[in-house]
Amino acid sequence: MREEDTPIIGEIAEEMPAAEGGGTPVKKHGFSSKIGFVLAAAGSAVGLGNLWRFPYLAAKYGGGMFLLVYIVLAVTFGFTLLTLEIAIGRKTGKSVIGAFSSLNGKFRWFGFVCLAVPIIIVPYYSVIGGWVTKYIWAFAVGDSALVGAGADTAAYFASFSANAWQPLVFFLIFAGATVAVVVFGVQKGIERVSKILMPALAILAVALAVYACCQPGAAEGLKRLFVPNFGDLRFETFLAALGQLFYSMSLAMGIMITFGSYMKKEASIGSSARQISICDTLFAIFAAMIVIPSIFAGSATTEIANEAMKQSGPSLMFVVLPNMFNSMPGGRIVGVVFFLLVFFAALTSSISLVETIVAVLRENCRLKRWVACLIVFAVMLVLGTLSSLGFGVLSMVHIGNKGILDLFDYFSNSILMPIVAIITCILAGFFTDTESLIDEIGIRKKGYRMYYKIMVRYIAPVCMAAILISGVLITL
Repeated sequence: MREEDTPIIGEIAEEMPAAEGGGTPVKKHGFSSKIGFVLAAAGSAVGLGNLWRFPYLAAKYGGGMFLLVYIVLAVTFGFTLLTLEIAIGRKTGKSVIGAFSSLNGKFRWFGFVCLAVPIIIVPYYSVIGGWVTKYIWAFAVGDSALVGAGADTAAYFASFSANAWQPLVFFLIFAGATVAVVVFGVQKGIERVSKILMPALAILAVALAVYACCQPGAAEGLKRLFVPNFGDLRFETFLAALGQLFYSMSLAMGIMITFGSYMKKEASIGSSARQISICDTLFAIFAAMIVIPSIFAGSATTEIANEAMKQSGPSLMFVVLPNMFNSMPGGRIVGVVFFLLVFFAALTSSISLVETIVAVLRENCRLKRWVACLIVFAVMLVLGTLSSLGFGVLSMVHIGNKGILDLFDYFSNSILMPIVAIITCILAGFFTDTESLIDEIGIRKKGYRMYYKIMVRYIAPVCMAAILISGVLITL
């Protein structure tokens, strides 16, 4: 029997102790197989950040040079933080609040800071997921306002996103699908869906990448992506790759701590983390191979392509790319497949975000899973509605130059996540038994153990501080 077929992350059926004053113990179930854990964790890592952030950053910061820097950082910095978070979860067997409290009782407050990240992210993430759902429908039915020669993709997105009710309907569809999966639990919900969606994601990504790369003019885009120019190696390139890395790999969100708490001791954290990192990095590369060649293939000149590559976020996903698809043979089919790919990626990520919150509610409030999911869904409705209406009836609401959704995104990604990463490293490096965490990961060689300590105690916090400071300075 192969290792991946062995149920080494079998069901964890031990009961959590009842809360003070009584209460019903909560049974905690884990993944049924190693492949189930890896696919679920990789599904969390693979998301919108890979599809609309990585290609944009790759184009902006030197293409091949950015890719090279990203891979080096993924192998060193990213792998270290990923294994650290999984180890914290498995060592404590608890969700974020209980995990940090177990490592050091004085850091219980920090669990709430960490929990704030998924609470803020998943509502607006689901709004964007709703937009993706709408675009699948529009390409599928051939909506002439979006699909076909002469369609004004910018006007279509502006009109749809500013509508009061349509975005809310599709947001509810996406949010409902997310919570419905989590209601079924770790094995019957998250693991089962991940085993279906992740292979589907891989097939769609490879197929679209091959198609995009075969289009006339795509070779220039591939050259931009894979040929490094060392003249592009700047501090900004390093900083952009680092920021993308911990955003893409679901670090500093509490997700990997939560998933780690579902692992049994027989599982290899090192090999699992390697597989997650490889899966996430490959998907980011395939996403770039879809987006960048498509833009060059769909542009009349290199200058137009370069201008299109300056777009990011919603503009890239919902305006530039549909316009490129409309200029390709079979563009309607390509559009359906592409947005289906984005939908699957967004759904697997939003599921992990919701599970992180649900795990805390079940562990600390002794709630049944469906009750915890209902509470999270209610929070998603309130915050998600604000984000959605921020493009319409609440479009006049701005703090600084940011609308509601942009503000949630900035505060969670540029402020909270670097803070969470910094404090996690400081706690693990100085205020708990670092050696026991290294043992949990399974690092035995003295040199590697020393490298790990240096990375966690000094290098990672400094890098995260650089991201935090740069994020603040950009807004000033």
